[in-house]
Amino acid sequence: MTTSAIEDFAARVGAERGLDLTGYEALWQWSIEHPEQFWRELWNRYALTPSGGTELGESDEDVLADPTMPGARWFPGVSLNYVDQILRHTGLPRAAIVGLTEDGGRTEIAWSELAPQVAGVAATLREFGVGRGDRVVAYLPHVPEAVIAFLAAASLGAVFSGCGQDYAPAGAAGRLAQLGPKVLVWADGYRYGGKWIDKRGDSAELAALLPTLAGQLVVRVGDQQAQRSADQPSGGEPFTTATEFTAAASRPADLITEPVPFDHPLWVLFSSGTTGKPKGIMHGHGGVLLEHLKAVGLHADLDSDDVFFWQTALSWMMWNYQIAGLLVGARIVCYSGHPLYPDADRLWQVVESEKVSYFGTSPGQLQASRKANLNPGSDHELAALRTIGSTGSTLAADLFVWIDEHVRQGIPVSSISGGTDVVTAFAGGSPGIAVVAGELSVRYLGVELESWSPDCTPLVGEVGEMVITTAMPSMPVGFWDDPDGERYRAAYFDHQWSAGPRPHVWRHGDWVTLTERGSIVIHGRSDATLNRNGIRMGSADIYEVVEAIDQVSEGFVLGVDGPGGAYWMPLFVTLTPGSNLDDALIAEIRSEIRARLSPRHVPDEVIVAPGIPHTRTGKKLEVPVTAILAGRSDVAVDPRSVDDPDLLGWFRERGAEHSWA
Repeated sequence: MTTSAIEDFAARVGAERGLDLTGYEALWQWSIEHPEQFWRELWNRYALTPSGGTELGESDEDVLADPTMPGARWFPGVSLNYVDQILRHTGLPRAAIVGLTEDGGRTEIAWSELAPQVAGVAATLREFGVGRGDRVVAYLPHVPEAVIAFLAAASLGAVFSGCGQDYAPAGAAGRLAQLGPKVLVWADGYRYGGKWIDKRGDSAELAALLPTLAGQLVVRVGDQQAQRSADQPSGGEPFTTATEFTAAASRPADLITEPVPFDHPLWVLFSSGTTGKPKGIMHGHGGVLLEHLKAVGLHADLDSDDVFFWQTALSWMMWNYQIAGLLVGARIVCYSGHPLYPDADRLWQVVESEKVSYFGTSPGQLQASRKANLNPGSDHELAALRTIGSTGSTLAADLFVWIDEHVRQGIPVSSISGGTDVVTAFAGGSPGIAVVAGELSVRYLGVELESWSPDCTPLVGEVGEMVITTAMPSMPVGFWDDPDGERYRAAYFDHQWSAGPRPHVWRHGDWVTLTERGSIVIHGRSDATLNRNGIRMGSADIYEVVEAIDQVSEGFVLGVDGPGGAYWMPLFVTLTPGSNLDDALIAEIRSEIRARLSPRHVPDEVIVAPGIPHTRTGKKLEVPVTAILAGRSDVAVDPRSVDDPDLLGWFRERGAEHSWA
């Protein structure tokens, strides 16, 4: 029987340090009690090497000089570059990156081609004046060129940030313009839902909103003749001086990586921006490197024999997370297109054709597969598939069951939870740990996740606030344009426990239950808590029940405070094609919620909606829409951050129509 990477790690560390690390709980406990030892051992496992003449000392302070959050100081005397770990694998005789498009197009970049392409693009960026600390931004679909652009920028010590082309120019500029970028990398367009989306005009508009640009690189995705067909107007060529990305990637150049301090910014990710200006969240080279090696190498058990595919986009942290596959020599798959076009089977076709071993997806895609009555396990050859990952929202228990019955009995399902904030996972699945439907199997190594009561008492078997009580290397090195750290502290550390005996904890904003087995159940955002008659409830629990009903496509439950202590808890639903919200369906929804949860969870009304508003990364907009329904005039929702901003007006009308009598 093959030993997993995490089992091998535990055995080796235990033998060298004279510790009994048998069983996951013992390994996790050691990792949070002795973080300086754990992260050093992870460093050693992957044979990381400082650069720029620096060395890693032998004392604990050389790993963790100050554990206090915020501002914990990791590996203070070390310089390195994230890209160096990837370059170790360039001798592998296989593809490093595969690019797939919705209409069946396929390209690949071999490991032997990776360094030369990165070197060519880096040389071009250098000619544009890009150096250490400068910013390179991308307006691209999920294509291999985006990965090359990131690696080229990172190799120079520049800071990278990306935005998907589903954003309009003003929405993209609301994020990227904050950084004062020197170079914009853009694509001529992409295919989505069977149509060519021409982005040349939008790219020109975005460039005009970025006055600091010194140059542009253009990625040619589409066939120019197809773009100019009668129903696809050209919009004109935005840049006559833009450098062709292909030409840059093919120019001869030496790849020389720039050593940077451990906490030097690698990239900037942006918050959703649904309640104000999007916050730029910076993560450091070293922190991301270690966290991603842990998450992908140990918890996902990936190595150079694996194919790693996560359906994602540049605007979502899972794009950054998927690149981590390259750190361990795995092949990564970039898919540009609608995940359900021409039907719900599309991604399962990708998993089969690319012999994917780790398939990362969303609850929405799995739900669509279930409702389309798919049987991927029998309809496709999925022998290479070892693990299914899911994130973006809570994975309902019935979808675990569907996977077991329709993909493969016993296949591990890793429902993970983390976020843009740390660009990694706090909890999820892990090799050798039993999967229980509806639960995240373990707290990840080095993550001291607890569930707290209002008086900061750790809870087991009860719902509480999710907190992280030990620093993690990939916690932000800061927010962009936040020199005194005020906005960073306000986001995670200014909370009800700040003046108490344990003030330095990270409050993440989720309601969770930590079980006696060490697994986690996520109930929803704590800032969108349903609170009926003093009983707090999580929206995710209701979604799990409602979205399992065949006629319901998606649910959206909100708790709205009204005048004089009144409380309104409507459930909005969208329906599958051909379904109607009649009395029978309403009765079924209410009955299922009452039977599987409690009478308190039953909504006051069930209302059919034309759609459910989400952030661009697919999260339901519970907090701002709750405020909209309450009629608050101070709700600052940036429509550019919403997938369908017209829905906000529809919900405002529903709030105005509601009678509090």
